[in-house]
Amino acid sequence: MPVTQRELFPVAEEPTPAPAAPVSLYAEVVFDRPLDQAYTYGVPDSLLGSISVGGRVLAPFGKGDRPTPGFCVGLTDQSPTKTVKRLIRALDDRALVTPELMRLTRWMADYYLCGWGQVLNAVIPAGVKERSGTRNAIFLEALPEAVLPDPLPGLSGKQQLALDKLRAAGEPVEIRMLAQRANCGLGPIVALVDKKLARRFVRRVEADLASTPGADATRLAIDATGLAPEPEEAIPEPSVELNVDQLQAWKPIAQALQKGGYHAFLLHGVTGSGKTEIYLRAMEEVVRQGKEVLILVPEISLTPQTIQRFKTRCRSVAVLHSHLGSAERGGHWRRAASGQVQVVVGARSAVFAPTRKLGLIVIDEEHEGSFKQESTPRYHARDVAVMRARLQEIPIILGSATPSFESWHNAERGNYSLLKLPNRVLDLPMPQVALVDLRHELPVPSRFRAISPALERVMRDTLRDKGQVMLLLNRRGFSTHVHCPSCGHVESCLHCDLALTYHRQSERMLCHYCGYKQDPPRQCPKCGKMEVRYQGLGTEKLLTEIEERFPGTVVRRMDSDSMRRPGSHGRILSAFRRGLIDILVGTQMIAKGLDFPNVMLVGVVNADMGLHVPDFRSAERTFQLLSQVAGRAGRGPRGGRVLVQTFNPDQPCVFLAAQHDFEAFVKLEMAHRREHNYPPYQRLARLIVRSKKADKAAAFADRLAADFDHAMKALKLPGTIRLLGPAEAPVFRLKGFCRFHFQLQSASPAALHQLLRTVLSGVRPPAGVEFTLDIDPLNML
Repeated sequence: MPVTQRELFPVAEEPTPAPAAPVSLYAEVVFDRPLDQAYTYGVPDSLLGSISVGGRVLAPFGKGDRPTPGFCVGLTDQSPTKTVKRLIRALDDRALVTPELMRLTRWMADYYLCGWGQVLNAVIPAGVKERSGTRNAIFLEALPEAVLPDPLPGLSGKQQLALDKLRAAGEPVEIRMLAQRANCGLGPIVALVDKKLARRFVRRVEADLASTPGADATRLAIDATGLAPEPEEAIPEPSVELNVDQLQAWKPIAQALQKGGYHAFLLHGVTGSGKTEIYLRAMEEVVRQGKEVLILVPEISLTPQTIQRFKTRCRSVAVLHSHLGSAERGGHWRRAASGQVQVVVGARSAVFAPTRKLGLIVIDEEHEGSFKQESTPRYHARDVAVMRARLQEIPIILGSATPSFESWHNAERGNYSLLKLPNRVLDLPMPQVALVDLRHELPVPSRFRAISPALERVMRDTLRDKGQVMLLLNRRGFSTHVHCPSCGHVESCLHCDLALTYHRQSERMLCHYCGYKQDPPRQCPKCGKMEVRYQGLGTEKLLTEIEERFPGTVVRRMDSDSMRRPGSHGRILSAFRRGLIDILVGTQMIAKGLDFPNVMLVGVVNADMGLHVPDFRSAERTFQLLSQVAGRAGRGPRGGRVLVQTFNPDQPCVFLAAQHDFEAFVKLEMAHRREHNYPPYQRLARLIVRSKKADKAAAFADRLAADFDHAMKALKLPGTIRLLGPAEAPVFRLKGFCRFHFQLQSASPAALHQLLRTVLSGVRPPAGVEFTLDIDPLNML
């Protein structure tokens, strides 16, 4: 009978623990806990050679010595002064974290004041830790002549052929492949092991994705639009000749790539100025040098269009972002770790790509808030990327049409080299931007209209000229709130101090923060009257209005609700590029990274959406969003227009965005920041205390603030650090927790970190109370 793989390699039972023997090697291990220390464990002789720095281990930890995964961060033969526990087993057959990433993650733990194990755990994708997309494979390796039996055993014809094929390979061969090459079953191959002519071992290999159920379904799926994507094959683009502005920007970058070493460039180019071509040139130069390139883009801009442009210049590209499945993401990560790719393109977490010979980092749209991680470790990928470039002594390019104030300040101080692309390529003009003052627009009797008469008129002209339209509304759902006009009741989330959003497609009321859902009310739950009104505007309602007012026009919506199916981004954008969609309605995901020459009109339905948020960055974000979405228009020879609907046309962030005047806005807003000691002039740390009991949270917040005040006096830091709060957070109740926050400001990062370490190292919140620390916070709500 044929021998099966299971019979060839039966499942081994867990060995019975042997009596403890002296050990000669000790491992320093950190765990996914908010602990700033490593724990020492003995390495049993059975694990010698299996444990490596940067690899995961299973170790007894905590009460009851529960087996807990951790990362080995050091190995030593120095015996500790006290008795230590022993490692249980190694979880990886090789290190997952490179030495360069070990240094980077240690810096992150120090700067963001969290556990090293927490950082390391975040660095490795779940698909890698779970080995998704891999399988155990049995390999055979021919033994060297020096260890062959004497005399040599006799072999059958099939056994001899299998041995010849194995020796000819010159390397281990998976038994299934060897059986195919020798055209035999497993029996003759097992005989080579039994006769001591070959040895067998198990190795993890990539699973055959082609045989994975549903693997092709993602590529071939057609969503409700009925629109299939174009083929994904990247067609090489002809070499593009750089214009004068691009040549001036490219020259110092080329010199830095040739010379090597750390150098940071801030590439400030208006939308459509050819920043991507600079990235591509830099990528090609680094690849020619035999090195690798890491390119970070915001999650929202990680479109097939973006990736395909890089694939036209380099075929060996890995992609890392959250829209991939665990197996696919793990496969790309392992390819990068083994040196099989030249370019890694990804979103925030791709900053930890395990490249072996990194030669350049590029951050596109470096101002984007999505580069900030909002859970532990609360890192900013842009800042981590700059530190990685510094530690590995390589150049880094940060590009944006609207740079963050932090990066602009670094350029002003000489930390970054500022490169400018002030004009669009091919001498294309910037689009004309007109402000529609909604205060003077006559309301339509008896019915709300999102589209003003001015915007509707220009939309009809554009469609008549066979142009395409993009409409931005940065609110999803149908109605942003439901209220009763009789008693004033607003239907709110049970767990958050936020109004529920009505989604008509799913007929549900939804909280966009905690995910709470309920059926829409038919009568007021407070007074019982049947006068419930659905008010406010979301992308669903806007889509409905457009379809009613423009019958016969193909309209599609692009937001996080409609883009949940795999490949949905690519299908919509592919159809839009081919002219199958006339009007594209969307949230901020349509505002950046898209290049469609036939878009002749961009409409901003409500420019004031984020303007009055209690956050000192609200004006900056509004300017960036308006500038970015305006840049989608006029990228073709037919030109384009932008209409911005607003109730605040006199706000500097609105009218300066309409004038494409970034530097004037920066000068004005920076003066405001300096006056109030806000970033980038001072560093900021935010602490949030939360509990399901408001009084317990308030008491601990007061105690923690008092501890900071006392420590500032003891360390002689008053005047160096400013303490604001505690106070109720702008969104007081969130996900069932009552929240108080306070912040610390300082011009000295060293003094700020000294104070935080001094106070927080000894803080233990009472039962039922939690607190979080955010260094350089972006979200102030």
